[in-house]
Amino acid sequence: MQPIRSIRILLVSVLLATTPWPAIADPSDSQSSSASTAIDQALMTRAAGGIALGDVSRWAEPVRALYATHTHAESTTADGAIWSRSGALTASGRALLEQIRLADQFGLHSTDYPANAIIYRAFAITGTAAEPADWLALDVALSFTAARFVTHLHSGRIDPRTVGHDLDVLHAALDLTTVLAALANTTDVPAVLSDYEPAFRHYELLRRALFQYRQLAQQPELTALPPLPARSVRGGERYDGMTPLRRLLVALGDLPGTPPDSSDDTLDQATFAALQRFQERHGLEPDGTLGRGTYTELTTPFSRRVQQIELAIERSRWLPAKLDSPPIVVNIPQFKLFAFRTVEDRESDMLHMNVVVGKVFPQNKTPVFAADLRYIVIRPYWDAPRSIIVNELLPSIRANPAWLARNHFEIVQGDSDTSPVLAPSPESIAAVARGAARLRQKPGPDNSLGNFKFLFPNRYNVYLHDTPARGLFARAQRAASHGCVRIEDPRALANQLLANETGWTDAEERSAKINSALAKTTPTRVTLKRPVRVFLMYATAIAVEDGRVLFFDDIYGHDAKLVQALGSARN
Repeated sequence: MQPIRSIRILLVSVLLATTPWPAIADPSDSQSSSASTAIDQALMTRAAGGIALGDVSRWAEPVRALYATHTHAESTTADGAIWSRSGALTASGRALLEQIRLADQFGLHSTDYPANAIIYRAFAITGTAAEPADWLALDVALSFTAARFVTHLHSGRIDPRTVGHDLDVLHAALDLTTVLAALANTTDVPAVLSDYEPAFRHYELLRRALFQYRQLAQQPELTALPPLPARSVRGGERYDGMTPLRRLLVALGDLPGTPPDSSDDTLDQATFAALQRFQERHGLEPDGTLGRGTYTELTTPFSRRVQQIELAIERSRWLPAKLDSPPIVVNIPQFKLFAFRTVEDRESDMLHMNVVVGKVFPQNKTPVFAADLRYIVIRPYWDAPRSIIVNELLPSIRANPAWLARNHFEIVQGDSDTSPVLAPSPESIAAVARGAARLRQKPGPDNSLGNFKFLFPNRYNVYLHDTPARGLFARAQRAASHGCVRIEDPRALANQLLANETGWTDAEERSAKINSALAKTTPTRVTLKRPVRVFLMYATAIAVEDGRVLFFDDIYGHDAKLVQALGSARN
């Protein structure tokens, strides 16, 4: 914990246990005991009770409703306050402020919420001749602060669409008025708040990882390794920074035990294996060699790792509060697909496999969005996208029309699989060039989609599919497609998805039907009666059940955009 922050926390703790300060006059406080007047004042000045507030207009309606409801409650106080009684904060008010002060533990920023300022002000006027309007204005400040905190805790600090993500995910309706009333009347504020956090196991794992890496961030010297020599350090070779390297790997948990008390500066077997574990966690080739890429990850400041975890927590709040059916999740920078077998996010309940995603060029990036998978096509045609036709295929076709037959392409007039096929004449090639005819590749071993295509209709024309280019899956960095997601084991995914479909539930019959479809020379299309939600997500930090924390490169720069958007939202 940083020294300045420790002093602040100690100061607030002292305030909670000692005699209050003298009253501080605040000419901006409303003299009216009306909550409505205090709320109006807050909207005009973006402050209440001398406490600066943020985007108050966003919370005005639920806060008004809270006080309107409270006015008719039997427990209503004479001054209309909710969080104070008899010139002092209530127990629930104090408990809520304490939780807001701990916002950093939730992956939020405590400096975004004026909990400390409210505590200081409350103790300044406790035991004085403060007017009811003083307490009511402070009460309204706490209500606005709580509304903002609960919303951020539940749904995140920004709308994902502000950073270009097409995630219009419906959360369980957040009735802020009801939540605030429950917080005001509970004896267990943390329990009420927990009901509005993401319910996923991996969210809680991320919170634990956040605590771990915040502790590591207090030791920035751990990542200060000496420079590498001119070439990579391989097993058995010397490196002047071997002792601090081992100390770092022990702190991270990649090297078991305690740092060896040794002057050996060679890359020994134990350190070699620890480097492999580190490389696996950071999306690198696990070759055990201390090269430039590994050195860069080793020397990345822990403050950046903390930020990556915080961003992953923010993104987890963009997911639905509850899963209605087992989804498919693709984490783009991890190059991984996870197909849930149940609605629980336990790793043992998932089918997971490597994927290839879009290249880092703007026109090829795999978009972040959610849609429903409705169709599986076995032995599909590949309809070449217009951008690929114009930029990559037409030059070869015009140079030699025989290229079409050699690569199993055909020109089609119409939109369906049964549309007429045109001869590869100059006229039909010209029709392809101006978009009046389609160019498709027939099913077969060299078909760009392989043997399986999984369709979830979307405006990006992105889908999951097989590929004949199997070698890409062995690479650590797999951003190589035009935007669609190529999957390593499409048959396994098809088998899992079809297992719940009528006529496909028996494992042996299902396998036979898939084999029969694979033997055909034309596509077999299966419409799922139970659509499966697909989330194409983006997280550069993941915490897994075995205790490891995985980090990945920000291949599309989405982390940087999110940091900027969150910074703007704080104003």
